[in-house]
Amino acid sequence: MSITKKKLRSRTSNYLHYKDYVGSLEFSEEDAVFHGKVVGIKAMISFEGDSVQSITEDFHNAIDEYLDFCFENDIKPEKPFKGSFNVRISADLHRKAAFEASAQGMSLNSFVESAIQQTVL
Repeated sequence: MSITKKKLRSRTSNYLHYKDYVGSLEFSEEDAVFHGKVVGIKAMISFEGDSVQSITEDFHNAIDEYLDFCFENDIKPEKPFKGSFNVRISADLHRKAAFEASAQGMSLNSFVESAIQQTVL
């Protein structure tokens, strides 16, 4: 296994995956419960459990209930990580990035995508 795949696996090990949705995993020592929420969408979907099995089941149920609700109400379910997001940065950094992108013959989107790829891969 490559270093990149090992890094990616270790970064994603604190998440649950089901039907293209991703749920965060946290533990409350005080309450002795695992809890999490679906990441990458605006809808607030949370789940919890007192064991790996129970939090996994609650996560799956939460996703199924969300999808059922959307279907029953003729709502298009949100797709996680659809490939676009807003980034708020200082005007000075925005200007510098735009000039650097132009100097490299790139769009600002391509420049930012490249910078992110270098950081996360």
